[in-house]
This record gives sequence, C-alpha cells and structure tokens, in this order.
Amino acid sequence: MSRGIVTSLIAIVIAQFLKIPLKQRETKKWAWETFFEAGGMPSSHSAGVASLATYTGLKLGIRTLDFALSVIFGLLVMYDAQGIRRHAGETAIKVNELEAKVEQLAGESTGSYHERKEKQLKEKLGHQPEEVFAGAILGVIVGGISHLLEKTYR
Repeated sequence: MSRGIVTSLIAIVIAQFLKIPLKQRETKKWAWETFFEAGGMPSSHSAGVASLATYTGLKLGIRTLDFALSVIFGLLVMYDAQGIRRHAGETAIKVNELEAKVEQLAGESTGSYHERKEKQLKEKLGHQPEEVFAGAILGVIVGGISHLLEKTYR
C-alpha cells in the first residue's frame, strides 16, 4: 500500500479517536462508539485529505500535478463536509422534530395518525467550520510527520 494512503488512513483514525475524549469532556461520559460516528471534532474527512496533500506536496513538490489534484479534491471534500453534509444533518433534525410534533398534535403515541419511521434520521452528518479547520491542521501535522519519518528511516 502506498505511503500516501497509509498516511491518510492514520490521520483519519487519529481524528476519529480524538473525538472520544473530546466528547467525554462535553458529556462527562466515555462513549467509545463515537469512534464510528460521522461529524464532530475534528473532521476526519479534513484530516485525511489534508494529510495526503501535505505528504504529496512534501514528497513530490508543490508544483506537481499530484499535489494540485490532492489539494483541489481535498478542498472539495472539506467544503462538502461543512456545507452540504452539515445542512443535510440540520434537515434531519427538523424532520425528526416534525415527526414528534405530529404525534403530539394528534394526541396519539401509537403511530396510528401517520406512518411512523422505525428509527430517526441521523442528525450528525457534517461539520462546523471549526471542526473542518481542526481536522485540516491535524492532517497537515500527520502528513508532515509521515514525510519526516520516511526521510529519516530510509
């Protein structure tokens, strides 16, 4: 497997792992399942693409097509993570609230007033801009360390 792929995967795993203690600080409970959840601080999407772009730029140079591709695709991924995916999550929140409100207005909890979903829509899909930024910083650090380690242990 290429070092660029390994670097990105390591950045993604680190970002996902960091979500556990950060969520614990917020909720005062350890939630290990957070490792497998989308969204949250820091963005693993951003960490993965930023680490790949950083590693590629340091290894091949910033004037290469490889670096240009990794930067442009990385920016698109980060934009999508904090834009479209975040808005989809906000829409899911409203849909879930609307379903609860319909039940409340109907005065029924049996679900006979309307067809009730088996489970609620996932609400945490995207990222806030600061989560994307933190993930990008983490990715640059991981990409830089990967490149340094490769040079040191050749």
